[in-house]
Amino acid sequence: MPVERIVSLALAQALGAWRSERTITERATRGSREEFLAVLAKAPDVEPEEYDRLPDDLKSAK
Repeated sequence: MPVERIVSLALAQALGAWRSERTITERATRGSREEFLAVLAKAPDVEPEEYDRLPDDLKSAK
């Protein structure tokens, strides 16, 4: 593989990561913890359906 191709791929990957980080940061500044908690409070406090539960081997990984 030519060096130019390797450099091009590395640059594309770095730019993608930088753009993703910038996008997440911008969205985070628009967010509100109070609004998030208000929406979360609307969720029912019930056990999940059987099909939606974590397998036992993943429960200990918390």
